[in-house]
Amino acid sequence: MFTEHNRRPVAVAVLGLASVLALTSCSSGRQAAGPAGGDVAEVDGKMSLTYLQKQGDQEYFVGEAAGAKAKADELGIDLKVVNLGTDANKTISEAQSAISQKSNGLIVVVPDPAVGPQVAQIAKDAKVALLTSDDQICTTGPDPSSCAADALVPRIGFSGAQMGGEVGKRAAAEFKKAGWNPAETRTISAWKQDVTVCTDRVKASKEAFAANSGAEVQNIDVPTDNSPTGAQDKIAATITANPSVKHWVVWGCNDENVQGGVTALENAGFKADDVIGVGLGAYLACKNWSSGKPSGMKAALFINGKDVGALAVQTMYDKLKNGKAFPKEAFAPTTMVDASTWKSAGVTCG
Repeated sequence: MFTEHNRRPVAVAVLGLASVLALTSCSSGRQAAGPAGGDVAEVDGKMSLTYLQKQGDQEYFVGEAAGAKAKADELGIDLKVVNLGTDANKTISEAQSAISQKSNGLIVVVPDPAVGPQVAQIAKDAKVALLTSDDQICTTGPDPSSCAADALVPRIGFSGAQMGGEVGKRAAAEFKKAGWNPAETRTISAWKQDVTVCTDRVKASKEAFAANSGAEVQNIDVPTDNSPTGAQDKIAATITANPSVKHWVVWGCNDENVQGGVTALENAGFKADDVIGVGLGAYLACKNWSSGKPSGMKAALFINGKDVGALAVQTMYDKLKNGKAFPKEAFAPTTMVDASTWKSAGVTCG
């Protein structure tokens, strides 16, 4: 889902900034509060926005782009969506290109948060509004997790703590329903460990499971690249290293990690009744359910990219047309689904 897979070397200088987007008037003369405490001029006439997305061919981001385009059409906005793939350097070149094409605002999902300060500087220099969706970036350094709160660029997306908590609660409920012996059970937390939003989700999952499972179950942290095959390889090695474990509970940053875990366990000979996978996204989990066969993927939290894309465009519109300040964070709703409810919930199975 909306997490990076692999970082390429960033061949651009990452600039340290004390603040970002101290923007000046450029069109109407009226000013609106900027996303990091500065000002940005409101837009008269037709608005032009650019949405820069990592992994734009991934199901979640395809939905996000569709939601953004639908909202832009509704509001009369000229919107360009750019797929950055996993190329951090492309973030910089496409941001510069958007500026040269007179975009009034940039919405970004960066492949690597290390480019955050430079993206912020580009927006500041051009007096263009900046908003992130899904993942955080910092204006003063490459690591959002060590960033001062007032240096984080406003973000539209989902609450990592809320999402992870819901996953952990459902995993706990499935564990209690299964009646497994805790001593013969392990939980796996799988995620790319240098991605802040992933760490937030997994931490919340662990805490919610511990609080709701009614038992002490040993957890194993598994570092991955957030891809299904990467997670599958790492979790397969974990299974091999723990031959006495009879039951497994798997959660992670996204559907990719959990799908990789479920596949690894299946390949290792574990039956569906001995596996509890709770995904985050539902766009891969649903493939298990559409076959009608028993699966270790017991549930998934449905996160609808269309909602995030639409909310990001609406938030930018409200700022540039009506002078409404960006919220520090704004969250779209989530829904827990399983084999019996995913279709009615509107999950698009890629």
